Amino acid sequence: MKKNIVKEKSFKFAIRIVKLYQFIQSEKKEYVLSKQLLRSGTSVSALVR
Repeated sequence: MKKNIVKEKSFKFAIRIVKLYQFIQSEKKEYVLSKQLLRSGTSVSALVR
């Protein structure tokens, strides 16, 4: 079976976004910006699937 490169890269991107979200919330105490980043960053992977 062929690998789906777009699906794979979008999933890895979503994982990095979640980690960045956790870092921003814990270290910088920024909540509004981090929530928007999480929503927009993970939606890419959701739309690809």
